[in-house]
Amino acid sequence: MQMLYDSDSFVVVHMQADMPLLATDSGRSSDITMPQLARNGFEIVDKRSGKEVYLDGSWAELFQQQITAWQAKTPTQEEVEDTLERYAELAQNPVIVH
Repeated sequence: MQMLYDSDSFVVVHMQADMPLLATDSGRSSDITMPQLARNGFEIVDKRSGKEVYLDGSWAELFQQQITAWQAKTPTQEEVEDTLERYAELAQNPVIVH
């Protein structure tokens, strides 16, 4: 998990499933690797509405293309926020802290 962006309005986190999970016994790691779902994608949290959207599959690929374009030409914060706002319109899940 890598935080890519954090502002007053949005947080963007890149979720990567390339790290194996190890089974634990009383806090000690064992040699048994637990099964893990491959959920590479991006989570966008709209702090204003308290909702989040998880982009995976083709949505994640489109968002990755946007990030690559931003790396080629550094956007203004307003441009980034406008793009994130369009993705945040897909957000249906409330952010729940537990």
